[in-house]
Amino acid sequence: MDSVRTTLGPRGMDKMIVDGRGKATISNDGATIVKLLDVVHPAAKTIVNIAKSQDAEVGDGTTSVVLLAGEFLKQCKSFIDEGVHPQVIIKSYRKATHLAVDRINEIAIKIKKDDPNEQRELLEKCAATTLSSKLIANQKSFFSKMVVNAVMLLDELLPLNMIGIKKVQGGALEDSMLVSGVAFKKTFSYAGFEMQPKKYTNPKIALLNIELELKAERDNAEIRVDNVEEYQKVVDAEWNILYDKLEKLHLCGARVILSKLPIGDVATQYFADRDMFCAGRVPDEDLRRTMKACGGAILSTVNNVTDSVLGTCESFEEQQIGGERFNFFNGCSNAKTCTILLRGGAEQFIEETERSLHDAIMIVRRAIKNDAVVAGGGAIEMELSKYLRDYSRTIAGKEQLLISAMAKALEIIPRQLCDNAGFDATNILNKLRQKHAQGEKWYGVDINNEDIADNFAACVWEPAVVKINALVAASEAACVILSVDETIKAPKSQGGGGSGPPVPGGRRGMGRPH
Repeated sequence: MDSVRTTLGPRGMDKMIVDGRGKATISNDGATIVKLLDVVHPAAKTIVNIAKSQDAEVGDGTTSVVLLAGEFLKQCKSFIDEGVHPQVIIKSYRKATHLAVDRINEIAIKIKKDDPNEQRELLEKCAATTLSSKLIANQKSFFSKMVVNAVMLLDELLPLNMIGIKKVQGGALEDSMLVSGVAFKKTFSYAGFEMQPKKYTNPKIALLNIELELKAERDNAEIRVDNVEEYQKVVDAEWNILYDKLEKLHLCGARVILSKLPIGDVATQYFADRDMFCAGRVPDEDLRRTMKACGGAILSTVNNVTDSVLGTCESFEEQQIGGERFNFFNGCSNAKTCTILLRGGAEQFIEETERSLHDAIMIVRRAIKNDAVVAGGGAIEMELSKYLRDYSRTIAGKEQLLISAMAKALEIIPRQLCDNAGFDATNILNKLRQKHAQGEKWYGVDINNEDIADNFAACVWEPAVVKINALVAASEAACVILSVDETIKAPKSQGGGGSGPPVPGGRRGMGRPH
């Protein structure tokens, strides 16, 4: 809890986590931090799991979900100490969660999807809100546009693996670029590669899953020959098989040859002599993205290759980016994929930028699928807190106290935002309570002016699904931990073989028969 508490919000601090091998990771993403911590306590592992599920489901709100779960448990501790049965607390928490989710759905503002400009503006604001609490907050306007452009290039299913993120050290963050197609790092190449052209217009592209090199003899293989001529025939046959494959690739009209398996020095030189470009050992992910962008199919044979199985693009080019060379496929006919090339200084900085962009991409995908938004900056939590507190006064019994406790727990988000920015949390929360009591439901913390503001008007927007998911996950985790009344730890077996008699011949197998 305390390790992620200070990372919340635009003024949140970063954490440096050093693993056993000395690798340092700098991050303020709640899910990344809890994943890297070596958590041993079983109850704490439940909270780690909800942070992971929040990251996988919606991408953002991972710190919020950990804070809420911890605060829900903290608020009910006094009731447990006074002898209130855990099942009473669980029932009340579930009821309060249900009320809160209904309230979010009731007040969330729907965006009209029929106006593309309005929808784009909404998506950019959601991405900017996510990036405002990250390391790259100063460049949020630059990256929010890039993220929205990237997601808009995908098909209706919005597959995450169709957005490739490549990291190149050096240069400034603003040198990062979005390629509406595919770009991947130059693969290992043999002599003859430099003779190949590095630029084509409207080339045909062959995507292969074939090895184009002379294979070494299999281990323990045996070929019996009586004379040198027979051995020569074996060698010639091997070369002829390779040249036959290369000739068929040349005749099919392909100018760019990409293969998942190695392309040897003979094949590289053969292609270079015929003004063809080749790259072997292309990662599977990049090959599939190239197929999605340029069309065609991944071939496992070179026989009967027709234009229908070859891809094409407007231009192919190899460019130098920083210290690396990249292959670019631009102007792809049916591009449903894109690549973001990230630039920056330190390795940890680029990795944190990648994590930040991943969160923003997830949020934009969610906002496209679920078009309801709410105000961030603690506004929605304060509104839910006020709603639950008002509701609790209309019922009697222990439930009144427990729903009121959950209402108080929700105030942890605006309180922590104030604490992390160095503001007087009590003063600002009192102002927020007053505004929400007057019906101003979108008022939240204004980080820039150390005050409160209408965060919906200030365009601090978040998809409603982020808040719903965080609330439900935190409540479920608190209920799971509350429902446990005893921890039983299974003792370790002695010597790995239990308490039975020793097995003859050591611990493995049954020993040798006598």
